[in-house]
Amino acid sequence: MSGESPVRIGLSTVSVYPESTAAGFDWAVQLGYDAVEVMVGIDRDSTNIESVRQLAEGHGIAVSAIHSPCLLFTQRVWGTEPWGKLERSAEMAHAVGAETVVVHPPFRWQRDYARYFVEGIKRLERETGLRYAVENMYPWKARSTGRASGPVAMYLPDRDPSIGDFAHGTIDVSHAAIGGDDVIEMAERWGDRLAHIHLTDGTGSAKDEHLVPGRGTMGADRFLQHLARTGFDGEIIVEITTRKAGSREARREMLAESLAFARKHLTT
Repeated sequence: MSGESPVRIGLSTVSVYPESTAAGFDWAVQLGYDAVEVMVGIDRDSTNIESVRQLAEGHGIAVSAIHSPCLLFTQRVWGTEPWGKLERSAEMAHAVGAETVVVHPPFRWQRDYARYFVEGIKRLERETGLRYAVENMYPWKARSTGRASGPVAMYLPDRDPSIGDFAHGTIDVSHAAIGGDDVIEMAERWGDRLAHIHLTDGTGSAKDEHLVPGRGTMGADRFLQHLARTGFDGEIIVEITTRKAGSREARREMLAESLAFARKHLTT
């Protein structure tokens, strides 16, 4: 293969945890990533619009997306009202020039939020001019008296938004691995609505592994090649776990390997 991909390859700040959001910007610039996705909630800087703006300007790198604080451990970041979180995410996106807000489907216990989620996302896109790219999630394993009792649907309207009425979507390869989903088939369901990729890998474990792409069983190379062949023009974001890297040099190697993998398989 020859040539260069027109698609930007960014680094999610969560990929450097337990290092800081600022370190995420440092690593992205050092290793030659094209952009950064800010995961809101990792540390105080990630929740402060002015801090993120200064990090982007100081490092001379684009912020391509804001990941809204919709994880379990960020449920109280920017308050507890979910629509307020998405509106605040839009404020940050506008302040730093990002065009995408990544959002997860509602948890099943957020029934009022879930009831109006589809129409609410449409409203936010109209009002903000941003892409709210809804991300695929996965079934959870319920436990009863210490024994696993099978998968439980933890998200509404569905853990797979590609089947829903959304204008923009995100595919997370690790989440698809847990759910036993085929990412190429998922991309085909999204069609030209697919706007965002969390590039990672998994083995089908019940754990959300977020492996370096190519180290799992999801065919991340074939997935990237499919995206290139079909003219995908969204954003590719490396979102891996380096928490157990053991050293900064090991973390560097994982982040560099992920970037090299993406560039190799996106070029045509």
